[in-house]
Amino acid sequence: MATLLHRLGLTAYRRWPLVIGTWVVLFIALGASAAAFSKPMSDSFSIPGIPSEEAADLQSELFPGAPDPSERATANVVVAAPEGEQLSDPRWQEATQALIEDLSGLPQMPETPLVGPVTAAEQQRQQLLQAAAQAGTDRQVAEADARALSPLSEDGRVGIITWDFAVDSVADVEPSTIEELEDVMSEARGSGLTVEANGPGTAGMPHLGGTSEIIGVAVALVVLVLTFGSLVAAGLPILTAAIGVGFGLTGITLMTAFADVGSTTPMLATMIGLAVGIDYCLFILARFRSELDHTSDRQDATGLAVGTAGSAVVFAGLTVLIALAALSLVRIPFLTSMGLAAAATVLVAVLVALTLLPALLGMLGSKVFAGRVRRYRPARDHDGRILNNGVRWGRFVGRRPAAVVAIVVVALGVLAVPLKGLHLAFPTDSTASTDTTQRRASDLVAEAFGPGRSAPLLVVVDGRDVPADERPAAYGEVVAWAAGQDGVVNAQVVGQNEDGTGAQVLVTPETGPEHTATEDLLGDLRAGTGDLEERTGADLGITGTTAIFTDISERLSDALPVYLAVVIGLAFILLMIVFRSILVPLTATLGFLLSVLATLGITVAVFQEGALGLVEGQPIVSFMPIFLIGLVFGLAMDYQVFLVTRMREAHVHGMSTSDAVIDGFRNSARVVAAAAVIMISVFAAFVLIDEPIIKSMGFALAVAVFLDAFVVRMALIPALLDLLGEKAWWLPRWLDRLLPVVDVEGEKLQRGSGHLVPGEAGAAEERQPV
Repeated sequence: MATLLHRLGLTAYRRWPLVIGTWVVLFIALGASAAAFSKPMSDSFSIPGIPSEEAADLQSELFPGAPDPSERATANVVVAAPEGEQLSDPRWQEATQALIEDLSGLPQMPETPLVGPVTAAEQQRQQLLQAAAQAGTDRQVAEADARALSPLSEDGRVGIITWDFAVDSVADVEPSTIEELEDVMSEARGSGLTVEANGPGTAGMPHLGGTSEIIGVAVALVVLVLTFGSLVAAGLPILTAAIGVGFGLTGITLMTAFADVGSTTPMLATMIGLAVGIDYCLFILARFRSELDHTSDRQDATGLAVGTAGSAVVFAGLTVLIALAALSLVRIPFLTSMGLAAAATVLVAVLVALTLLPALLGMLGSKVFAGRVRRYRPARDHDGRILNNGVRWGRFVGRRPAAVVAIVVVALGVLAVPLKGLHLAFPTDSTASTDTTQRRASDLVAEAFGPGRSAPLLVVVDGRDVPADERPAAYGEVVAWAAGQDGVVNAQVVGQNEDGTGAQVLVTPETGPEHTATEDLLGDLRAGTGDLEERTGADLGITGTTAIFTDISERLSDALPVYLAVVIGLAFILLMIVFRSILVPLTATLGFLLSVLATLGITVAVFQEGALGLVEGQPIVSFMPIFLIGLVFGLAMDYQVFLVTRMREAHVHGMSTSDAVIDGFRNSARVVAAAAVIMISVFAAFVLIDEPIIKSMGFALAVAVFLDAFVVRMALIPALLDLLGEKAWWLPRWLDRLLPVVDVEGEKLQRGSGHLVPGEAGAAEERQPV
C-alpha cells in the first residue's frame, strides 16, 4: 500500500494543475446536479417493526383520515391569568379573545376557527355529558372525562389554545410563521397575561448561530499555527477539511433526488467530516515537514509523507467507515441515513488528504510554510535525535508503567460508576432549556393539568372480529382495564370510526414523558393486552408520540451491544492487519471501552443527575450513546493508528519495544496532541449553546476525546506496551500467513530522487528507511 500511495502522492505533486482542476470540475458538476435534481429533505419518523408503529398502521387502517402523529404540526398556546384570578374574568376573557384574533391571522393557519379555552371547555363538557346521558353512562364518569380533556384548568386560571398548522409535516412550517407567532405572544403579554407556546409546530429550526463554530475554528487555527509555526501551513488542514465537508453536504443534497434523506442527516456528516478532515491532513502535512529534515526534495518528501502517513490515514479512515456504516444495524432509517452519509463524507476526506493536499503542496512549492510566526528548532538529545515533550512524557511513563496502568484503570472505572443509573429518553418540550417558551409552556401545563397531560397514550382497538352488538361492551372493557392500571389518571374513548369497527382509547398517565414511570406504564399496558384480547376478541395496539419515542429508545438500547460487537470486531481485524499483532489491537479496543464508559458516567453525573449545576437533571437523549461510540471510536482509532504505527515503524527497523514507544512519541505525540486539542475545542464550544441536547453532546464528545487521546492513547497504551515488551508484537504464524500483508510503515520506501527501491529489512539501516 505504501508503494501505491507513494506513487499517488508523487503524481498529485507533479500534476497539481490537473488534480486541482479535476476536484474543481467534480465540485461544479456535483453542485449543478444537486441544484437541478435535489428534493426537500424528509422529516418522516417512521420506524418499521416497533410496536407503536404497527399500532399507528392499524390506526390508519381503521381511521383512514387520522393524521400521522409524527407529522402533525400541532401548536399549543398556553395562557394564564395572574395568581388568584381566572380567565373567565371579563378583563382576561377580553385579552384572550384579542390573542385568538391575532393568532387567527397567522400564516398557515387551519380553516377551522380557534376557540378560547373557557368557551371550548364548556362546549366539550356539555357534549360529553350529553353523550353520557344517551349511552346511560354515569354522570360522574362523564365529568371526570371532561376534566381530563378540558383545555381549562380546574381553578380556571390556565387555558390551552390548540390547533394544527395547515401543512403536510412539521418541516413545512415556515420560520416566518414561527416569528409572527412569537410577535403575537409578545404583544399579548403586554395585557398582563402569561403566554407561552409548545408543541411540534412551534419548534421551527434551532437557531444555533455561528458562535460555537467560530470558536472551534479559531482555536484550531491557533493550535495549527503553534504546531507548524506558519500561517499558510496552519490554513491547509482547515481548507481541505472544509472542501471535504462541502463535497459531502453537496452529495447528501443530491441524494434527495433518489431517496428520502432526513433533515438531520447533514449534522453528523458535518461534525465527523470536519474532525477527520483536519486530522488526516494534519498528519500527512506533519510527516511532510518531518521528511524535509532529511531531504531538500519537496516532491520526494511529499511522496514519502503520503506513502507512510497516508497509509495510516487509509486504515484510520476504514475504522471510521466501519463505525459509521454499522449504524445501519440499529434498523432506524434516520440513523442509517446519517451514518452512511457521514461515512461517505469521511471517504471524501481520505481522498482529499491523499490527492488534493499533495497537489496543493505542489502548487505552493516553497511557500507551504510561508507566513512564519516562529522557527521550528527542536532541541536535540545526546544521540542527536529530537528531544521534545513527547519524548520526556514517554520516558516518564516508561519508568513506572505498572503504576500508570493501575492509576488509569482505577480512575476511569470510578468515573464510570454513575453509568449504572443511565436513563435514556427522547427530548421533549418538558426537557427543553428553561429559557425557551416550550419549556415554560410545559411547566405551566404540568402545574395546572398534571404532567401526564403531555404524555398521552393511545390504545387502538380493532373490533372487526367482534360481533357488532358486542363491540360497545368490548370498548368499555378496554377503557375499564386501562383506567384500572396503576399510574393512570383517566382513560376514555375519544373516537370511533363510522362503521363502529374501531375505537381509540386515550390514556392519560400521572407522570410526564421523561419519567421512567410512564415507560413502566406502557410496558404494563402491553403486557396485559394478551389476556384482554382473548376476553374481548378485539386486537389492541398502543401508539402516540410517547409510545413511539419509548420504543425507539428501547431499540437503540437493544442495538447498542450488537453495534459495539460488530464495530469492535471488524476494527480488531483491521488493526491486526495494520500492526501484525493480537495484543496491540486488544489493548486499543479495551482502552476505548474504558474511555467511553467513563465518558458516559461523567455525562450521566453532570446532565442526568445535575452535578456541577451546568444543567437541570434530565434523561440522556436516547441516540447520544450510540453517536458517541461511533464518533469517538473513529477518532480514537485515528489516534491509535497514527501514534502506534510510528512505534511499530521504529520496532520494525530494529528498536526495542521501549525505545520504539519513545520514538513514536518523538515523532507523533505533538501532532496527535494538536489534533486532539482541536477536536476538544470544536466539541466543547457547543457547550456554550443554551440547548440541553446539543450541550450534552458537545460536552460528552469533548470529554471522550480528552480521555481517549491523553489518558488512554498517551498513558495507558504506552504503559501496556512497555509492560508487554516484545510480546506486544506477537502474532501466531498461522494467523500471520492468513492476514494480508500491507506496508503501512513504508518499509520499501527510500528517500531519494522520488523513486522506489524494493528493500529488505536487513538493509533498512543502510537505506535510511522512513
